[in-house]
Amino acid sequence: MEQSAGQAVTENDPRSVAPAPEARVTENLAPDRLVLARGVFTGPAPKISDELYAVVKGKSQRERLSLRLDKGASAHTNTYFGRFAASYWQRWTTVTEVEVAMTLEVGDRARIRLAASDIAGHRRIIDSADVSGDGRVVLRAPLDQYVDGGALWLEFDAVGGELGITELAWSAPAPERVRPVAIAICTFNRAEDCAHTVAALASDPVVLSALTAVYVVDQGTDLVENRPLYQETAPRFGEKLHYIRQPNLGGAGGFTRGLYEVSAAGSFTGSEHADIILMDDDILCEPETVVRLQAFANLTVEPTLVGAQMLFLLNPDYLNVGAEEVHLGELKHGQKVPKALRNTSMLKRNQERRVDAGYNAWWTCLIPAEVVDRIGLPVPIFFQWDDVEYGIRAREAGFVTVTLPNAAVWHADFYWKDYDDWARYFSMRNSLIVGSMHADLDPKAVTRQLFRTLAEHLVAMQYGLVHTTLQGIEDFLKGPKVLRDGGIAALAAARGTRSEFEETVRHPAATAPIRSADIQVRRDAGDPSRPVLVLIKRAIQQWTGRTQPGLKAVTREDAHWWHVALFDHVMVTDASQSGVRIRKRDKAKARALLLRTIRVLRRLRRELPALSQQYRTAMPELTSRENWERLYKID
Repeated sequence: MEQSAGQAVTENDPRSVAPAPEARVTENLAPDRLVLARGVFTGPAPKISDELYAVVKGKSQRERLSLRLDKGASAHTNTYFGRFAASYWQRWTTVTEVEVAMTLEVGDRARIRLAASDIAGHRRIIDSADVSGDGRVVLRAPLDQYVDGGALWLEFDAVGGELGITELAWSAPAPERVRPVAIAICTFNRAEDCAHTVAALASDPVVLSALTAVYVVDQGTDLVENRPLYQETAPRFGEKLHYIRQPNLGGAGGFTRGLYEVSAAGSFTGSEHADIILMDDDILCEPETVVRLQAFANLTVEPTLVGAQMLFLLNPDYLNVGAEEVHLGELKHGQKVPKALRNTSMLKRNQERRVDAGYNAWWTCLIPAEVVDRIGLPVPIFFQWDDVEYGIRAREAGFVTVTLPNAAVWHADFYWKDYDDWARYFSMRNSLIVGSMHADLDPKAVTRQLFRTLAEHLVAMQYGLVHTTLQGIEDFLKGPKVLRDGGIAALAAARGTRSEFEETVRHPAATAPIRSADIQVRRDAGDPSRPVLVLIKRAIQQWTGRTQPGLKAVTREDAHWWHVALFDHVMVTDASQSGVRIRKRDKAKARALLLRTIRVLRRLRRELPALSQQYRTAMPELTSRENWERLYKID
């Protein structure tokens, strides 16, 4: 029921309490109410748009946790970080009603509305208050109409004078005990980035007090501990900060070390053991995300993996994907869940529909203690697919993953990374390993798909990419013993042999080794309507030399196999936009790689069922603490 305009807020009004309720985030002994999300009004860096947090019409002054509106101004938090994901909280947690409380400084009169959306984005008002005096205001919303979609947000009008908003927090009744949480950051020669991530965590007193431990696992030679920012920040953590150096065992080895250290005391079933948030080193960290992941994990009906979403670092208002799933039969991960937003500006759209994830990547993801206790540690596959495999294994054990909207970090944009690099080795090998462990792969379907993919690379004159992909398949065929050293030898082999293929080298565009005064840029005419027939045609053209002669240039957006294969010599812009790669038709290389492809795929078709059983049998040993202790060289 709305207060009449000009009526003073009193302590008896059900939407206000005085003094402010003590709703803490960090204590093991839970308070009466648990903070689910705070009102944040500006981002952690100048490059981040304020409108990801709150949209203001009129003059205003923003601070991190406060907003002041001039007379006549209005604001709303129907924004990426300003919304409360009601659908997810109703579906996955014990919360049946939320309160949103704030402290107001009212110059004359103000109006506050608690608004909601449904699956189609239609707006409705849930609660409101007309306020004419300073104090604490609380609005309430039952979570009873959001199963398939919808969110909550606030709207503010400074009607008769200035309006100051501080100490804004969404809360719900707390569990008996708040589960503690630790963070593990894996890093390899991104020392400055990692130091900034650690500093971001320390910059927020609430986040800092919430953490029981932070593990920085440094696998590089450019050490984080030598960076001045890290040295300045470390004392703020006290004994919570643990700096660990170890051999380069990839992301799998670095993140697993965090899980290993947190679980070192033994069983996770006791309340003293922490959940753990795995976090990339090179992100732009939004500290509020830690608060939201931890709160959600504390209130889920069953232990749940809670993942943050990823926003693009170079295009900070763009969401990578709302939720992902894996298609094991096609050896594909990172597949968009139906109806999820992808590559979308969050200044223009919101994810109204609830979409349920198959797994969450480890740019930032909370893993409950019970999951590690039940399923063990990750597989030592070095890089790529380690987070996918762990999410699949957790689901098979009964633990779901929720990718939580309005909780995110910024990570390097994936489409600025070229597909043709050494990482293809791990992507190929590990997709086969994970598929073998968790699905009944069809040998004929898998080899047909791989032949098609490799043929496309061949006609596009990406001989190094074919070689790297075949390396991955060949090492998969060696069986579980290939994982014996955690990937150190595989990394060296994958990176070392690529130099034999000229088109794998990136050159500065202005000083590329091929000089020509008349390099014509050739644009793609569009996707082929019958791609298989076009592939056969392009293969014949490449084989017989019936290609367009002379050096041509192709932009990154046009560098599709069917277009590049029209030429015998082409300069292709790298996805990073930092240089170009030069591809040249080489029939001898193409022939050798084609014969190798046929031999390898024939063997894969024949041996895949037996290899699948070998990898499944080896999983308990591969994921054991003893195996990881051996890799870490822990006595």
